Amino acid sequence: MRIALVGAGAFGEKHLDALKLIPGVTITSVISRRLDQAQAVAEKYGAVHAGTELDEALARPDVDAVILCTPTQMHAAQAIACMNAGKHVQVEIPLADSWADAQAVLAKQRETGLVCMVGHTRRFNPSHQWLHRRIASGELSLQQMDVQTYFFRRKNMNAKGEARSWTDHLLWHHAAHTVDLFAYQSGRIVQANVVQGPIHPELGIAMDMSIQLKAETGAICTLSLSFNNDGPLGTFFRYICDNGTYIARYDDLVTGREEKIDVSQVDVSMNGIELQDREFIAAIREGREPNASVAKVLSCYEVLHKLEQQLNG
Repeated sequence: MRIALVGAGAFGEKHLDALKLIPGVTITSVISRRLDQAQAVAEKYGAVHAGTELDEALARPDVDAVILCTPTQMHAAQAIACMNAGKHVQVEIPLADSWADAQAVLAKQRETGLVCMVGHTRRFNPSHQWLHRRIASGELSLQQMDVQTYFFRRKNMNAKGEARSWTDHLLWHHAAHTVDLFAYQSGRIVQANVVQGPIHPELGIAMDMSIQLKAETGAICTLSLSFNNDGPLGTFFRYICDNGTYIARYDDLVTGREEKIDVSQVDVSMNGIELQDREFIAAIREGREPNASVAKVLSCYEVLHKLEQQLNG
């Protein structure tokens, strides 16, 4: 399996580190906005090609699939371009920043029959997998999910603290993780509400947001998001169930009393990104629909669209 990585920033390198651990996978092309960055990353990971344009990778016969870690605003058009070129594609979350664009990507996937997967990593983290299996089996019934997604980003910086060429978004990016996960764990979302704080004068986005969700099962979710929070940073999930309370912190899981739960045997790795990439590769090899396919996550983007309409209304 020969992969092109497009977008060699902080998150792109997480995928490259993960792909190194998957047997039979080769990185053949690295594309980035800056050629010097693309060349440095290509050399580090053994790719034979480095460039600055997606079309360069799509034209190569030694590229079977593409992983897109580019700015949000480019995701939908680039995913469609990959499939038009006959390449399987995994596009990092979010799939798009509009409902129309998300639908267009699904239409192209159905037209081509190629694997198109979205980077909804929470479906793959061992902590959330452990809970998903117990909810699906009926051992647990989710009553409420309480989620905090907190960063300190008052300047346009990426996860490495480097200047970013695009502006991140609490609703279309960070809320997408929880909206999809809540539906994955509890069923179709039937009610959604949102309020946001002041718009940042330079970044042009809301720095604080609060979202309420209700699923068809009756479970509810409260999601708080902030770019203003000065620690602790990250996303923390509290699952309040009929038979226990659990707190998930990325790949770690504890009870409501902070008793550690061993999730090391849930899957072949404790790294959610690696597990996500393994699913992408396996789906291509096996000719099947992956978990987090564009079809499976599309409803998340309809919810985000409705929330955006509330904010603009």
